[in-house]
Amino acid sequence: MWKSVNGRLIQTTDTARIKFRTNVSKSIIDTLHALAIEHDTHPNYLLESGLQMVLSQGVITFNKQSRPKDRIQYKTTYDKELLEQVKEFAKNHNLFINDVLEYSVDFIDFENIKNSSYKHRIE
Repeated sequence: MWKSVNGRLIQTTDTARIKFRTNVSKSIIDTLHALAIEHDTHPNYLLESGLQMVLSQGVITFNKQSRPKDRIQYKTTYDKELLEQVKEFAKNHNLFINDVLEYSVDFIDFENIKNSSYKHRIE
């Protein structure tokens, strides 16, 4: 992101975001990439939208036997506070974080997602 300091733009890292690596279904990642292109956004912004919806509901119905078999490593950045909430939510529901991530894909709010230029914003 960019910050306006004394009338000058200075590029800076968004400290509210954190890198996170987990294993997620390849088919879900492919779907997220296609949706991201279609909605002019990034896959991690889509995931964050779905995660916020799941957390706001406070309930998750997940069948551990239906876990995907095509999981691959997926690295991206997330909002630090949101990721902490997801970790706590997963722990409270005896699930793994990647289970919650995969589940959240069905709850993406396409009306209120960040667009692809969000990371280049000026504050």
